[in-house]
Amino acid sequence: MNEETRWDIGDAVRVVRNIRNDGTYPGVPTGALLVRRGSVGYVVGMGTFLIDQIVYSVHFLEARKIVGCRHEELIGADEPWVESRFETRERVCTVRALAVSGKEIVPAGAQGEVMKVIRTQKPPLYHLHFDCQPGRIFAVPEAVLAPLGAAKSNQGR
Repeated sequence: MNEETRWDIGDAVRVVRNIRNDGTYPGVPTGALLVRRGSVGYVVGMGTFLIDQIVYSVHFLEARKIVGCRHEELIGADEPWVESRFETRERVCTVRALAVSGKEIVPAGAQGEVMKVIRTQKPPLYHLHFDCQPGRIFAVPEAVLAPLGAAKSNQGR
């Protein structure tokens, strides 16, 4: 393995976000799910994209697909893994108001974007940017989040 790559051919890796077809995977509609986050595959090759981005060709045996994955989309298969309900860049909403020192700072139903999934505990925490609080990032537990459109049905739970 050279200094620029983290994994070598044959290494087992885990994909940390859903991988969808960006239009480069033949025979599958653009946007279709190729590999679900948490899936384990094996590095079968590596190359570069735009000169400076390493892309690993990963064979996901269960999915029967070889998919190109960027460095930041992978961790070692033996590294700790905590399943998450949401993933980076996903839009979510709150099922109840969020408060700091008794003062409401994010109302119930507020929409936001997941910036990062923190998998150091189970269930995971999420770094979120809420539309109603521009410029601020919040650490939010999974229990207070829902997919967009689901907040009203989950309020009070």
